[in-house]
Amino acid sequence: MRELIIRILINAAALFVAVKVVPQIDFKYGNDWWKLLLVAVIFALVNSYIKPIVKALSFPISMLTLGLVAFVINAVMLLLVALASDALKLGFTIGGFPPKLGADAIIGALLAAVVISVVSTLATLALSPRKLF
Repeated sequence: MRELIIRILINAAALFVAVKVVPQIDFKYGNDWWKLLLVAVIFALVNSYIKPIVKALSFPISMLTLGLVAFVINAVMLLLVALASDALKLGFTIGGFPPKLGADAIIGALLAAVVISVVSTLATLALSPRKLF
């Protein structure tokens, strides 16, 4: 349970950094920090349950592109989080999506996926116990 909470907090931090760095992401949470945590929970659920299925189905394409399709999968998962957050009226949008899906949303999702991956990896490495040999 502790690891799940830490993972959600790392996702929240990574999403916060992506909101600040990527200009296409708009998140109107104001002083309601719980909205950021709720979007991080949605993000964790999407990454836990839907992403493995999509990765398994896209394995042949992943082999052909030497894994570069993973960036596209991460971006699509992020757009799915934006769609779910719109349904819950949380105010998380990417390049105007939802309601409209355009080049701005796709580029923003790709950039955000890279930022979230980097921040999440660095935070996980910083918080994980060091293993020597």
